[in-house]
Amino acid sequence: MTTTPAQVVQEQKLLHAKLNTETSQIEWSELLRYFAGGLVIVVSSDLDLVDVAARFSIDDKTMVEQWLNEGKLAKATDEQATAWLDADTLLWAVVARPWVLVQENKPV
Repeated sequence: MTTTPAQVVQEQKLLHAKLNTETSQIEWSELLRYFAGGLVIVVSSDLDLVDVAARFSIDDKTMVEQWLNEGKLAKATDEQATAWLDADTLLWAVVARPWVLVQENKPV
């Protein structure tokens, strides 16, 4: 059975909606176990967190690699972890298994 372009678009919309409902703010201290496992990815504030999670979910290696090369995605560092813990930082987060994608609140 062949998937039509309209079906692909519909599937992408459903995935985006699902990820959007799974995105929430969480205290950094709640994510420490994932950080210890090397599973926390920091998403640049100029990217849409849900769009990035969708790209991870569909295994869009090309786009993810581009963002990595541009420095828009990176594993959370010890320095970031310490600063966020000291400041009781609240981050936006969404799971794109096995990764936990986080993003600092965007300035208004």
